[in-house]
Amino acid sequence: MVDVSALSAEEKANLELAHEYMRIAYTPGLGSGENVAHLCAADNSFVGPTTFPGTDTLEQYADAHGELMTKLDDLHFVSFDIEMVQGDRVAFRYTATGTHKGAPHGDIQPTGKQATWTASALFRCENGKLVEFVKEWNKLPMWEQLGWPVEECLTYTNA
Repeated sequence: MVDVSALSAEEKANLELAHEYMRIAYTPGLGSGENVAHLCAADNSFVGPTTFPGTDTLEQYADAHGELMTKLDDLHFVSFDIEMVQGDRVAFRYTATGTHKGAPHGDIQPTGKQATWTASALFRCENGKLVEFVKEWNKLPMWEQLGWPVEECLTYTNA
């Protein structure tokens, strides 16, 4: 965890902003673009072409992640393994887990299998809003643990 006492007021606010986005976007039944819009700058960007190809904004990411959570309806953070804040940047490396017991994944009915994975998130903040989210997530281990088609993880766009 970050030593909050060593942060500037702006850095504390940025950390809280990024945590609030993560809390909403990663809560089943709550994660949606509508629910995170108040945290996001009007002209924001999401970068993570292997995460959700074609997703370009923080709101679109929250919508796409909300859809994933209909399948893993108990998805939650195990831990924030690393947190760093410097100026307008907030970085997390986290561990999450979830069970495929919700909606089907394509033609695959809920498997009841649980998966645990790690990912990294880098946010940039301006004027109390999120302007950029860069996500690094190798989703292959999650897909393998859940028994989902690994070919889906091989999609890459250079957008």
